[in-house]
Amino acid sequence: MTTFASVRIVTDDVERLTAFYEHVTGLIASRPAPVFAEFRTSAGTLAISSSQLTESLYGEGVVRAAANRTVFLEFQVPDVDAEYDRLRELEFVQQPTTMPWGNRSAVLRDPDGNLVNLFAPATAEAAARLAEQSPAR
Repeated sequence: MTTFASVRIVTDDVERLTAFYEHVTGLIASRPAPVFAEFRTSAGTLAISSSQLTESLYGEGVVRAAANRTVFLEFQVPDVDAEYDRLRELEFVQQPTTMPWGNRSAVLRDPDGNLVNLFAPATAEAAARLAEQSPAR
């Protein structure tokens, strides 16, 4: 059986991006090396590594930091509106909005331009759907 383990963002500035995700999530990253940081959660790991490290391991031009415009990183939060108020100084591309599928959502950009969705179920149906998707604990 295959188990999803992590998503990694490759960046030219590990410190800046790690500080951003520490601020947004309230978690403290572990840093096994200066060129690598990770946020371990029960749902999986968000890893951050330097573009220099990635190119040294896999070859020049394999990655291009801050070039992604297709992926959302999504974090379930208890209260989207409270998180929006707490993080208001950051670059939001969508203020808190209730989506057609029942989630309340606010979307911002990280320092490299990646989209970050902070969401919470706003309807009983959305809450039930999320409960079905959660790994057994």
